[in-house]
Amino acid sequence: MSQLEIFATTAKGVEEVLAREVEGLGMGDVRQESGGVRFRGTLTDCYRANLWFRTANRILLPLAEFPCETPQALYEGVRTVAWHDWLTPERTLAVDCNLRDSALTHSGFVALKTKDAIVDQLRDRFGSRPSVDTKDPDLRVNVHLVKNRCTVSLDSSGIPLDRRGYRLARTEAPLRETLAAAIVALSGWDGTTPLVDPMCGSGTIPIEAALLAARRAPGLNRRFGFQRWPSFDGARWRELLAEARELALPSLPAAIAGRDRLARAVETAQENGRRAGVEKLVTFAQCDLNHFMPPAEAGTLIINPPYGQRLGEEETLKPLYGQIGDVLKQRCRGYTAWLFTGNRELAKFVGLKASRRIVLFNGPLECRLLKYEMY
Repeated sequence: MSQLEIFATTAKGVEEVLAREVEGLGMGDVRQESGGVRFRGTLTDCYRANLWFRTANRILLPLAEFPCETPQALYEGVRTVAWHDWLTPERTLAVDCNLRDSALTHSGFVALKTKDAIVDQLRDRFGSRPSVDTKDPDLRVNVHLVKNRCTVSLDSSGIPLDRRGYRLARTEAPLRETLAAAIVALSGWDGTTPLVDPMCGSGTIPIEAALLAARRAPGLNRRFGFQRWPSFDGARWRELLAEARELALPSLPAAIAGRDRLARAVETAQENGRRAGVEKLVTFAQCDLNHFMPPAEAGTLIINPPYGQRLGEEETLKPLYGQIGDVLKQRCRGYTAWLFTGNRELAKFVGLKASRRIVLFNGPLECRLLKYEMY
C-alpha cells in the first residue's frame, strides 16, 4: 500500500503529547509542527489514527501545496488534484477554510473558489457535478492558506475527533474530550494509582482517564469521514475495530473517581460514562468540595475549576480557589495535584507553589496546567 503524507491537527501546546501518540502507533517520519504533527503512513494508518488518537482534532491528508496570491492561482492549484479519485457527481462536498497573513483575506471567497475548481473539473470529466452540503458532506475538503502558501487536504475525520459520541449530555462550559485526554497524559498518570476529579462536571476527565487506562480506542463509537470515500476498505476497517475491542481491558488495577456538588452534573457524568462503556471503571458521586476526601492515601488529582470569564465573576471565584488550596493542603497528602485554569490571577489564591506550569489553549484562551506535589 502506498505511503501518504498525513497531518494530525491538535490544540496549541499539545503537539508533543500527540507526537508520542503517533510514534506509539508505529507511524514513520514523525515531525512536530505548530498546531499538529506530520507523519507518513498508508490509508490503513489514516483509519487507525482516527480510531486511536486521543489528542488530535482532525486527521488531514494533504493533496496539493502551491503559492497562492490571486484567485486564479488558487483555482488552478486546486485543479491539479485528481478529484475523481475522491468524489463522484452523485456525492456531496463541503470546503473548510482557514487563512492568515495572505493576499486573499476572505475565507468564504476562498472556500467558494475552491469548490468551483473541484466541481468544474468533475463536470468536465463526467458531464455533471456534485452538490454542496455544508452540514453532512460525503467529502470534506480543508484549505489552509498562510503567508500566500496554500495547502489543500482531505479531512478524513469528518466530525472533529473530540466528538467521541459519548457526551450527548453536557454541563455548562464543558472541556473538550481531546483536551481532557491531553491533560491526563501530561499528568503522567499511568492507571496504576487512583485518579480523582473533585469537580468533574459532565465527567470528561475521569472518562478520558478510564479510556486511556483500559486501552479503549476513543473512536469506537462513532463514524468518520473516510467511511464515505469511494476507496473505503470496509473489510480492513472491521478488522481494525475487532483488534481494538480485543485490546480493551475489562478492569483496572486502581480506582477512578469523579465528584461534583451538583446532582444534575453527576447524573450527566454517569450517562456519559455508560455511553463511553466505562461505567464499571469510574465511580461518580455527589460531593461538595467542603466534604471531599480523596479515596486513597496516594494518587493523582486533576481539577478544572471555573475560570471567571464573565464580568464580575472573578471576584466571586476567589474563595473557591482558596478552598481548593485548603483541601489540597489538609486532605491530599501523598497526592500529585494538577489544576487546569484559564485565569492566572485566580490560581494565586490556591496559595501553593506550582512545581510545574504547562501552557495549553482551550480554544483561543491561553490556560495553565499547574502541578502541585502534596508531600
